[in-house]
Amino acid sequence: MPSTPETNLSANPDPLPKGERELGRAIVIMGVSGCGKSTIAAAVCQRAGAHLIEGDTFHPPENVRKMSAGIPLTDTDRQGWLERLAQETLDQLHLSQRVVLTCSALKRRYRDTLRNTVPDLGFVFLALTPEQAAQRVARRRDHFMPASLIESQFRDLEPPTGEPLVLTTTATQPVDIIANEVTAWWQGAHRRLG
Repeated sequence: MPSTPETNLSANPDPLPKGERELGRAIVIMGVSGCGKSTIAAAVCQRAGAHLIEGDTFHPPENVRKMSAGIPLTDTDRQGWLERLAQETLDQLHLSQRVVLTCSALKRRYRDTLRNTVPDLGFVFLALTPEQAAQRVARRRDHFMPASLIESQFRDLEPPTGEPLVLTTTATQPVDIIANEVTAWWQGAHRRLG
């Protein structure tokens, strides 16, 4: 699957008309478990000089217990976590030039919770198949998310197709290729807009 910016920034080298959304100083690396959010986010932070917020570390203990036991989280379970991530991202923007947040952000409403707090938030969707995700998660030894929850994540997934300020890329590409693409997209938008 080729990378596709789901925004008109790449098609329009001039600043967007007043009132249209512009890519801001924070992005979310999103996707199902096993897509490589943490790895890509760290590589992008290194290239862009950004501050990393690892979303999984903000889950309350009850969410971690549920996921460790193979119980999918509900919208209610995720709501407080998403609000906390949004506030942490906003707080870090006051301290850092750029912020990269890792968060599954599976549903549009989850992304909108983040967008409602963080102006001009961009999203990078790391796309892969259920089989690829399951293989990756099965190889991990240091994470609370079991491979048995992959199916529920894909059931919940609402790809961000057509949403503003989104870059979709294939998660199975080499890390350097993805990180360079994301950094170029993010920095390119700032050169055109800022």
